[in-house]
Amino acid sequence: MRIILIGTDKLTYFLGRRFSSKGYFLTIITPDEDNAVSLSRKLKATVLTGNGSDPAMLQEAGAYQADVLLSLTPRDQDNLIACQIAQDRYGVPKTVALVNDPENREVFEELGVSVAFSATEVLGSMIEQQTASADIRNLVPVTDSGVTITEVVLAENSPAVGSAIKDLKLQGAVVACVVRRGRVLLAQRRSHLHAGDRVLLISENDTYGQAQKTLTGEGA
Repeated sequence: MRIILIGTDKLTYFLGRRFSSKGYFLTIITPDEDNAVSLSRKLKATVLTGNGSDPAMLQEAGAYQADVLLSLTPRDQDNLIACQIAQDRYGVPKTVALVNDPENREVFEELGVSVAFSATEVLGSMIEQQTASADIRNLVPVTDSGVTITEVVLAENSPAVGSAIKDLKLQGAVVACVVRRGRVLLAQRRSHLHAGDRVLLISENDTYGQAQKTLTGEGA
């Protein structure tokens, strides 16, 4: 299978790692040159620097031969354009788009995107289905891919309280979303964490302990 993955953050790395481990032919497009260098060193993939919604960039990425295109950038407009160009101009059979604003999901589907998903809705639904019992618990230990999804509840004395997500210096882990007073908030780099926040953490199995310590002061 040939996959084109467009993204900018650690989610791109985690998905790229999983696709590579399955032997897929993977091409990643990222706008950040430093991120491109890092991904090319860590993954068995072709990594290009540029705008994933640019037709010329998609052509360079081999869109004519791609089976699937995933666009996971923070900009809904870019994700929609990339999917539409992939389908209409290059005939990519399946497109997947991240919808940062849940209200845009139906629009994406009406405009022909194969799969449009809102991380806020998906993660929120998953958390709501869990029965609260502990401050830290594994929701989905994905053992075959080396990735664990964990919910962490921040206490008043947690070292991460008051910090912006971008300042946490998480290695091999990413904050996916935060549930605060019953509302699901998609994590942004400048978002600050509060006491009582329920943090959904996606981490590599071997870095989970250190990520837990960064958030709670315990573990590692």
